[in-house]
Parts: sequence; structure tokens; C-alpha cells
Amino acid sequence: MTTATAVSDLTASDPIADPAAHRVLTGDRPTGPLHLGHYFGTLQNRVRLQDRGVEMFVLVADYQVITDRDLADRLAEHTENLVLEYLAAGLDPDRATIFAHSAVPALNQLLLPFLSLVSVAELSRNPTVKDEIAHSSQAAVNGLMFTYPVHQAADILFCKADLVPVGQDQLPHLEVARTIARRFNERYPHTDGSTVFPRPKALLSDAPMLLGTDGGKMSKSRGNAVSLGATEDETARIIRGAKTDVERRISYDPANRPEVSSLVLLAALCQERTPEAIAEEIGDGGAAALKRTVTESVNEYFRPLRARRAELATDRGHLRQVLRDGAARANAIADATLAEVREVMGAI
Repeated sequence: MTTATAVSDLTASDPIADPAAHRVLTGDRPTGPLHLGHYFGTLQNRVRLQDRGVEMFVLVADYQVITDRDLADRLAEHTENLVLEYLAAGLDPDRATIFAHSAVPALNQLLLPFLSLVSVAELSRNPTVKDEIAHSSQAAVNGLMFTYPVHQAADILFCKADLVPVGQDQLPHLEVARTIARRFNERYPHTDGSTVFPRPKALLSDAPMLLGTDGGKMSKSRGNAVSLGATEDETARIIRGAKTDVERRISYDPANRPEVSSLVLLAALCQERTPEAIAEEIGDGGAAALKRTVTESVNEYFRPLRARRAELATDRGHLRQVLRDGAARANAIADATLAEVREVMGAI
């Protein structure tokens, strides 16, 4: 695939000239149900990119589950459910390649030559790895966690993705992939001087940050989020328990009223209006009126997605077929990339 070389880092809402000339790699770890933060933070934008004609590769990062935990609990179930969330949100397996890490051996084989291109000191300095290690649930850090950025580089480079959706906190990971691509190309060029890998650019997320119902980071494991598959009654119960403050008049002030403002923002996203307009409309209604508005907005917005999800959930065989088809496409590309890597390295 020919990738554009004049692309600088973009934000997700920027126009992309000639979308069909680009390839995006993105994905998630199958560790539990996706929630509203995932939808507005990543899923919605993936569907937009797909619909604009960008070639999408969506990775179910099952091997990466064990970077920060001892066991990959209920891995097959979580993997299928992740595909279910993708399809319900609007990803089309005819236009997006959805595949699991473990089903693409050649992708993972790239990890070995890539590890030779970075030093232990460079991996130790990676701020994202430092943060993930600090918040790890393991008593000791395993080798997979330490080499996590290099594994991500293999994810990105096996399909020669040139755009990678990331948040600001993930830019150091992407820089590792860019460094590996540059060093590999310098060390192992083709005989005609051409290079194997593009240097991927960041597609920076401009998604607004939603807080969990406890005011902390929204997380699968913290029980502070509304999952995409929640019923309307479950949604109402979770939002009723959301943290607010003592001030009765509702305003949108993320710096001084983060919990209230996050709820206002959620209603605004669902209604496709500004948060200021939502806050003004609720006015002196207080927390009860705010939570009622948020609940109604979420349930109305996600009703079609939840109906699609329920329908898709009745055919687990289809979910597995999507993974098989995606793995077949990903394997063909990964095998070709690995063969090219072995050729320029003189390893054939």
C-alpha cells in the first residue's frame, strides 16, 4: 500500500485529503464491556473514519490482556462481546478488518526484530509504560508490560498503517513505533533504496473527556460507567448514583464543577447540542433534574444501538465469522510484511 508522506499529526475532526490513501490501525483490549466513554471517545470516530472511506484495521488485542494481569479471564467471551459492540456501533466488517491479536502469528513475529531496534533504557523512560506499571494490578511487572510499546509498534506496522488514533497520553507509544520504523528503514533498506515501513502519524483525539459516576476516570473495572449494553433501567440506576455537588443551579464549568459538568456534557453529546444550552435549560432544577435529563438523553440516543446489539447477540456464530474473515485478511497482509522484512534482513 502506498501511504501519504506529507501528513502531519491531525485531530479526529480535521478533514483528511484522499481518505482512501490512508490506513488506520486502532483497537481495544477485551477485558469487559465497553461503556459510554468508549463510544464517544473512540467508537463514534472509528465509524466516521470508516464512512469517510479510510481503510480501517480494528484490533482485538487479546494478547495484551496479560500485560497487567495474571490471567486472561473469560477471554473468548470478552473477545466476541467486543466484536458485538463494534458492529452495534456501526463498524462494517466489509469495510473494516476486525481481527484478534492471537490469530495473526506473523504480526507477533515482528516483535523480535523490532526489539533489537530499541534499548532497554529507552523502554524504561517511556512515560506511558511508567504510568501503566504504577497502576498495574500485578505484584511484579512482567516482560510483556515492559515491551508493550514494541508490541504496539508491531500492531501498527504489520499493516503499514500511516494514521493511528491516540490520546495525548499515548503519544510516547506512537513515537516508539515511529522510531522503530525509521531505524528499520535506515538499517534494512531495499536494494533500490525504497523503505519497508511508513512512519505513522498521530490522529489525535478531540473527544471530550467524560468522568465516571464517582467523579474519577471512567473505567470498566471501577464500576463507575454505563455500559453500551445496559438496559434503560440499569442506565437510570447508575446515573441516579452519580456524584454531583451541593449547588442547586446547574452550570457547565468543567474546572470548578467537574462532576456536574461531565453529566451536562453527556446529555449534550446525546442531544447533539452544546453543554451550555443544556445547563441553561435545566437551570435551577438541581441534580435531580440534571440526572433525569441525562438518563432520558442516554436512553433515547442509544436505543437504536442497543436494539442492534440485542439482535446481533442472538447469532454468536456471526461474531466468530467476522473474526475469522478479519484474521484471514490480516494474516495475508502480515505474512507479506514479514516476508518483506525477512528479505531485506537477508533472513531467507
